[in-house]
Amino acid sequence: MKKTTTINPATEEEIKSYERISPKEAKEKVAKANEAYQTWKKTSFEERSKLMNKLATIFEENIEEYAQLATQEMGKIIKQSRAEIEKCAKICRYYADNIEELLADEVIKTEAKKSYVTFQPLGVTLAVMPWNFPFYQVIRFAAPAVMTGNTGVLKHASNVQGCAFALEDAFKKAGFPNGVFTNLNLESKDIKAVIEDKNIVAVTLTGSEPAGRSVAKIAGENLKKTVLELGGSDAYIILEDADLEKATDLATYGRLQNNGQTCIAAKRFIVLEEIYDDFLKLFTKKMKDAKMGEPTNEDVYYGPMARVDLRDELHEQVEKTIKQGGKLVLGGKIPDRKGAYYPATILADLKAGMTGFDEELFGPVASVIKAKTEEEAIELANNSTFGLGSGVITGDSKRGEKVALQLEAGNSFVNKLVASDPRLPFGGIKNSGYGRELSSYGIREFVNTKSIWID
Repeated sequence: MKKTTTINPATEEEIKSYERISPKEAKEKVAKANEAYQTWKKTSFEERSKLMNKLATIFEENIEEYAQLATQEMGKIIKQSRAEIEKCAKICRYYADNIEELLADEVIKTEAKKSYVTFQPLGVTLAVMPWNFPFYQVIRFAAPAVMTGNTGVLKHASNVQGCAFALEDAFKKAGFPNGVFTNLNLESKDIKAVIEDKNIVAVTLTGSEPAGRSVAKIAGENLKKTVLELGGSDAYIILEDADLEKATDLATYGRLQNNGQTCIAAKRFIVLEEIYDDFLKLFTKKMKDAKMGEPTNEDVYYGPMARVDLRDELHEQVEKTIKQGGKLVLGGKIPDRKGAYYPATILADLKAGMTGFDEELFGPVASVIKAKTEEEAIELANNSTFGLGSGVITGDSKRGEKVALQLEAGNSFVNKLVASDPRLPFGGIKNSGYGRELSSYGIREFVNTKSIWID
């Protein structure tokens, strides 16, 4: 039997091995998820809410255990792991408390005696999830999917299988029937057969652009709905009237949060030339002062990347950018120590065509770009194949809003880093994917939006 072994990225030591399941076993688990759906879809919102609130309580009562597991498997600093588990509890309670309003029938006035739109579950949804938020990314899909009456099966990243099984166990402890939420510890090469399975009705994926294209192709050939949340190279415009202390605080946190491994993190900083030098000087100081270290230590700002191979790929991108004419201001050298560590790095004076401008840098590396005017800054921000998040830092919120409306992205925040919120839709455009998660828009992605007409 094949196994997958999780590795601590801070020490490169093995944590635990988990048995892979075969495609045949995966098919059997999907069939059981479909059996569970036949009953689960008939349960009331009240019953589902009761169990979802129990799940929230389990997260709240086991914050430290789950946080330590996430930190151990993917290197997130412990304070941010705790915050991730707290966010899982909040999103569970949001859907438990608001499901009736989110899926309420919509009366439509027509010449009929009665006409309305109702929202009904579809069946078994497959989620292909990444390692960077090993608990939250899954709950972001699972909480709304389960509350609608769907059941879910999870193909999680191999390096966070401990988190995947912990999630499955949490659903069981909360009292959800067997089959409502199932983890599939499956090899990536076997995911095609799961997507093609007759019992899978839809697929949601958060991950890389290549993974998204592959899953979308298979699902499309089988006429199955998909929602894709892919990579991003988020641009943050720093206007000349910005408070530099606030702007550089946001920039530092944006680049180093989750050890630089966040899809919606600030990655490209487009700075007006009037303040470019001052911004770069202060930003460099704060990035240099940020403490890198063992992620279980309470006083570190960022830890290792999730895997050594990912660290090495990032370093190659940095070296390519320098060869293309980018200026290395800070970092850029692999430290001589155990673990997948990479230092806070700044690449400046970047232009379109350079790797650090065009590609997503998924790690603690910032790209700084100079713009002569506000118009040029907007043009540079939109000069990207990605369109997930974007931001504007300015002393004039009305001006910031005007700029934000011109940015080509699914999310544009003014004077704040982009963050997901269950009350707002979340997703991207261009090569950052399609469809939405969260809010009323996200919860209706995987339902049958049915028209009812009564004469």
